[in-house]
Parts: sequence; structure tokens; C-alpha cells
Amino acid sequence: MFKVKSYTATLAVSDIDRAKEFYTTQLGCDIINEDDNGVALSVPGSGEMLAIYPSSFAGTNQATVLSFRVEDVAEAVRALTATGITMEEYDFPGLKTENGVATLPDGQHVGWFKDPDGNILAISDNNWSE
Repeated sequence: MFKVKSYTATLAVSDIDRAKEFYTTQLGCDIINEDDNGVALSVPGSGEMLAIYPSSFAGTNQATVLSFRVEDVAEAVRALTATGITMEEYDFPGLKTENGVATLPDGQHVGWFKDPDGNILAISDNNWSE
């Protein structure tokens, strides 16, 4: 197995300026570094980094590409919608959102929203790392 020093979530975007505006203004990320290849952002309160880069393939994935772990999903939904973000509403067998939040069979709460390119982002109170 190779040794991992750290990791970075990387998302393709079609318009780097529009994406910077969304991730800094609506999600509260700070720009760490920026060059012709893309933008490195710090994710607030996490100590983690997110990289966005221009690509003609932006937004083509129809599954969740990034999940943010939060303490209270309903509170996070309120904060996100206050910035103009629209939460996704799903009604699938075994998964239904109400007011932007789904309760999974194991009790976890999850909400989904999209960035300007249609990348699907999630907020969750999961305990995967505990």
C-alpha cells in the first residue's frame, strides 16, 4: 500500500470565477492559493482543503461528489438556504427528503445541494470517522 501524507477533494468546474464566488461567498471557504490550474480553498472549521479546477467535464457526475460532516444537518440546511442555496428534494424507494433532509435507516441525517455546475454536494451528521 502506498503511504498517504494528506488528501484533497478535487472538483471540476466550468467557470472558475463563478465557482470561486459560490465556494467563498455561499459556503464560506477561503482561498489558499490560485493559479492557472485552479484554486485551492480551505473548508471552514475543518482544516481540510478543496481544490476546484476548470474542466469541460464539470457537473457530469450524477452522484454525490463531496460530503461535509456537520453537527446538525437541519441547522446547516438553514444556514445554506440563507445564502441562496436550494436543497435537493428526493423521493426514492427507501430515501425521501423532507425540507431538504433525509433520515437514513441507521438514523443519520443527510441533505444534498448542487454547486453552479451541478456537482452534487452533501451535508451529513455521519460518524464514519469515529
